[in-house]
Amino acid sequence: MENIILIGAGGHARACVDVVEQEERFKIAGLIDDSPNAPTDIFRYPVLGDRSHLETLRSSFRFALVCIGQIKTPEPRINYFRVLRRLEFILPAVFSPSCYISKHAHVDEGVIVMHRAIINAGATIQKDCIINSGALIEHDAVIGQNCHISTNAVVNGGATVLRKSFVGSGAVIREGVLVGESCIIGAQSFVDRDISSGETFKNAERVNLGNS
Repeated sequence: MENIILIGAGGHARACVDVVEQEERFKIAGLIDDSPNAPTDIFRYPVLGDRSHLETLRSSFRFALVCIGQIKTPEPRINYFRVLRRLEFILPAVFSPSCYISKHAHVDEGVIVMHRAIINAGATIQKDCIINSGALIEHDAVIGQNCHISTNAVVNGGATVLRKSFVGSGAVIREGVLVGESCIIGAQSFVDRDISSGETFKNAERVNLGNS
């Protein structure tokens, strides 16, 4: 197995560790975290330092995966993704053995597809996305780069979620709906109309946060 560095040592990283272990394609060499309160290890995998150590680590490791969750903003994920690309790390897509991905779907680099998630035929998942446990991405749906589709969310056929958006747990996006960039869809929401960029949609109420 190839060694891989995981970026982030918070709660979402713990879930990512489990997926990487179960996939059995990579061996976790350690984690990177910028927090001054970062733990020394997660499940006995050492925290190797902060982002300043990445350039040195690149001489020993080729693969890395961003394991930082997002709700309000994906910027920490995006910034790390750019740093890793600049340092020429390989950013693989990682799949739980219990997920299903159609051979007719497209999944880009740096994506993690977690336990029991389903990506159906014709769907597209762009780079640096989280498809969390139990999420369903239906036929011909498009998930733009840097999105987080949370647990048990459903993106129905032909719907599009543009980049940097967050779809909360159990939310349902109706077929053909367009969700703009940098949106937040609240947990359990039913989205039956297009959502403009920069908006929060929760319990059928829309709050304009301004475009980004």
